[in-house]
Amino acid sequence: MLIDLESFEAAPGAGETTGSWASIPNLTAGSGIVAGTKVASNLGWRSVECIEPGDKVLTYDHGLQVVTGVTRSFLWIGEKDCPESAWPLLVPEGALGNQSDLWIVPEQHVLIESEIAERVYGDPFVVIPALSLEGHKGITRSCPKQVIEVLQLEFDRDEVVFANMGALFFCPKQQSATERLTANASGAANVAPRKNEAAAPLRYVPLSLEHADILVCHLGEDYGDQEKPDDSRDTSLQNYAA
Repeated sequence: MLIDLESFEAAPGAGETTGSWASIPNLTAGSGIVAGTKVASNLGWRSVECIEPGDKVLTYDHGLQVVTGVTRSFLWIGEKDCPESAWPLLVPEGALGNQSDLWIVPEQHVLIESEIAERVYGDPFVVIPALSLEGHKGITRSCPKQVIEVLQLEFDRDEVVFANMGALFFCPKQQSATERLTANASGAANVAPRKNEAAAPLRYVPLSLEHADILVCHLGEDYGDQEKPDDSRDTSLQNYAA
């Protein structure tokens, strides 16, 4: 799917916080997009905290789609030192196709393209937890120095949205933890297919952290650089093929 992201300009008021609160904020954000991240919308590039239910956001597979809900929470509010286990990842410009630095919470999932994944899983597009990207192309975890607000965009189905020009963030349809675990347990060994058979709705099944760690170790082979797998863990991707 070819989309001219350069044609998306910053929307008027893109830096203003105008989104409505969909729920009482909490201190234990899971997945979600960090406030300040720009997403592509029908009005141009807008800070995610400005998105409200009813707005349209550009998705990777289905073009502009209506946002059905926005949930706000906090990763950390700054009253105490943020625990290291919750530190977000700082993604430098270009590491994931993003045209400016961005923050990602550890449990957010991202869509990447990899020739290695295609050889192993039969599809070059896979959804992986952001935590598995630590150390890849300069991506590091860092203690936040300010409040970290996180927003979950909800759609009628699983979607992937554009962030900071080129990064791709997975926004799962809201469902119970049991339903999501059942979905992950079924199918081919944590493969993340972009299309199911026949005319079934497009669905993403994120890789487990273990599988994602191994895949990321081999991403350097896609780009011809010198990234080396961590010898302390089994990096044989063939062990995880369907």
